[in-house]
Amino acid sequence: MKVMKRWSALFLLLLSGCAAPAEVRGRDHATLFAPNRSLALPQPADLGRSVQAMQLITVQRDGDTYVFEGQISITPERFLLVGTDPMGRRAMTVTWTEAGVTTESAPWMPSALRPDSMLADIVMLYWPEDVVRRAIAPAGAELVVNAKSRTVRIDGRDVLHVDYDQSGTGPWTGSLHYANHGWGYEITVRSVEAP
Repeated sequence: MKVMKRWSALFLLLLSGCAAPAEVRGRDHATLFAPNRSLALPQPADLGRSVQAMQLITVQRDGDTYVFEGQISITPERFLLVGTDPMGRRAMTVTWTEAGVTTESAPWMPSALRPDSMLADIVMLYWPEDVVRRAIAPAGAELVVNAKSRTVRIDGRDVLHVDYDQSGTGPWTGSLHYANHGWGYEITVRSVEAP
């Protein structure tokens, strides 16, 4: 039987709830996008614009399903991802600035849902193609892109594949489905960008 977990993320609850102590990483930190494969993080500014978005995220892994909402705020100076559970407890926070990446994760979070790997996925899904190519190159990966999908490959094998729903008004409004074969999960994301 699938385990169903529901998180509701409200940006105003960022300061409420409890989380495990933060894990702080330095400026040169490279985030893993698959086992033993690091994404050389660009900067939040490399996205080329500011974004405020709410996302409904459904994760499937090993027969379990986790459903939660995430709040993403991106400016040239900072990336912030916040998630909370149905009781308003903070489940995860990822803060990324020029100084590096800081993650906070509640002790009850499934270990398979690594906040730093989620950050790597978001960069590979939404940052411009040339930025992603540079970020994955040190890992020996290549990016294959067409109008409706992106694929990250290593040695001819797909490590991450995303299909975009073109009915939205842009990448931050609409839906997408991706599989991270390196970590063994699939995610469906429905996003709405704030005006």
